[in-house]
Amino acid sequence: MKPTTATGPRSITIRPLFAFRSNPLKTLVESLVVQALAALPAGILPEDAQASARLAPADIERTRDARNGDFACTIALRLAKAAKKNPRQLAEALLAALPIHADVLKVEIAGPGFINFHLAPAAWQGVVREVLAQGDTYGRSHQGGGKHAIVEFVSANPTGPLHVGHGRHAAFGATLANLLTAAGWQVHREYYINDAGRQMEILAASTWLRYLQQRGEHFTFPSNGYRGDYLLPIAEQLGKRAGDTLHRAAADIFTGLPPDEAAGGDKDGYIDAVIVRARELLGEDGFRMALDVALEDILADIRQDLGEFGVVYERWYSERSLTTNGAIDRALTLLQSQGRVYEKDGALWFRATEFGDEKDRVVVRENGVKTYFASDIAYHLEKRERGFDLLLDILGADHHGYIARVRAGLEAMGQPGDSLEVRLVQFVTLFRGEEKVQMSTRSGEFITLRQLRAEVGNDACRFYYVMRSNDQHLDFDLELATKRSNDNPVYYIQYAHARVSSVLRQLAERGLTHDSASGQAALGRLTEPQEQALAATLTRYPELIDSAATQRAPHLLVHYLRELANDFHSYYNAHPFIVDDAELRDARLALVLATRQVLRNGLGILGVTAPESM
Repeated sequence: MKPTTATGPRSITIRPLFAFRSNPLKTLVESLVVQALAALPAGILPEDAQASARLAPADIERTRDARNGDFACTIALRLAKAAKKNPRQLAEALLAALPIHADVLKVEIAGPGFINFHLAPAAWQGVVREVLAQGDTYGRSHQGGGKHAIVEFVSANPTGPLHVGHGRHAAFGATLANLLTAAGWQVHREYYINDAGRQMEILAASTWLRYLQQRGEHFTFPSNGYRGDYLLPIAEQLGKRAGDTLHRAAADIFTGLPPDEAAGGDKDGYIDAVIVRARELLGEDGFRMALDVALEDILADIRQDLGEFGVVYERWYSERSLTTNGAIDRALTLLQSQGRVYEKDGALWFRATEFGDEKDRVVVRENGVKTYFASDIAYHLEKRERGFDLLLDILGADHHGYIARVRAGLEAMGQPGDSLEVRLVQFVTLFRGEEKVQMSTRSGEFITLRQLRAEVGNDACRFYYVMRSNDQHLDFDLELATKRSNDNPVYYIQYAHARVSSVLRQLAERGLTHDSASGQAALGRLTEPQEQALAATLTRYPELIDSAATQRAPHLLVHYLRELANDFHSYYNAHPFIVDDAELRDARLALVLATRQVLRNGLGILGVTAPESM
């Protein structure tokens, strides 16, 4: 008999078929299909088709149109060729073998061979009990299996304040780390401090030149130096620490240097010459003092800025330490022992092409200086040595070529190349009216993350930064982000959360209370279309978290929360919650409290607050 009614003589035990999945309704449908496969009469599936007659995660999917039921099973389409049968014929055989279950209202065949499941209202209502029982843990899963992931993100050169582009990296990385945690990963968040190399030398020279200007020296500032006003208070700090010990006459610095860009020269060559002259005049100790003062100040500002943005790291890892702790030397020795390096033109090269890279890479220059690439592969080897299974890097869109070369380095050192995963974040365009704001760290003409947060608030920043996929350009609409209207998606979602709290305050003002046990016992009375739609959306949250974590796609959570908020607001506008019928009132309040919990859980992953009033 086909299971077209909500009752029947057979009872079944529901067991999870896929350990990562935490949606009991999908698990119910999976279990029914698995039992139907096992109960097919002999001859329906030939012996050579038996091996493929196993349910795969993709065989059960939610329907896009509610008229087609709640879940669709496509296994008849997949097995038809192996079974040498028409898909609809195989679907009919499966339908006849399906056990009857009280939570299944009807099952029907549609199209070329889809098996559509229509669930009874009671099946959806059970999610309310589940949400209220699990609270803050609802939606969490064991998908990650407790494996260890290190998420390295932002890692901006400490040469100036964070700008709005860095903010997108911060929001995306922090949210992705939260998603992985919710999906059962052990997550370590890390900021890689680029405190070595040429950019830091330019910063030190720029700070010293500002210090000299504050002591009355007059000269044209290098076009390729860091010229932002943020260096002025740092130069003052250098003055307090060094006094006049670093004061040198401008003529001693600039006489004999090649021309700068404005005079027809090369700006890179000019700033490099300034750095060489600074080292000659100050000595290594004096030059290092200028560098350390600037680094300490800017890094402290970055730490504070990110902390205020709700972005916290387990570790801030210094690039310099790779030299002092011997990590770079260990990596190079390992490559040499494997025969993966060779000498050419006085430099040491890594045979990256043997591992899929487009060309070999220099690891030690002819002057004996180790390259950025040597630091990069040493850092990632050290990550693996610390026991991380997944090395997840969040990098700028211009780092596409970085992936192959670092994977090549890992593989050459005996590590799995696929342990490295890189997500590239596209650029942010900030609009103020019709004007596009340009950003340049050296010129100082940029909007900082701190300024953006002050204007639109942390919540809008965290939300808007992850509204779109990281591989798409983001236009940040300042006017929309500050609107207190339903047009503003973050306001719309937060307002749904606040509305539930408002309902509870109204309940208290009327001298009424909510009986949670009574409400959960009366969930069968929630038969309105808006109630069924809202409950159905709540059931999707756990699988949404798994999907967003697997795809590294926080924007999927944003879209889900907008849909959930829309379902709630539609329910709020269609039906009163505080009705005279106490049993119905408690049931409706149980549903909206469960909704508030899921909104809070999702907003928490995004790093957005869930206000009680607005």
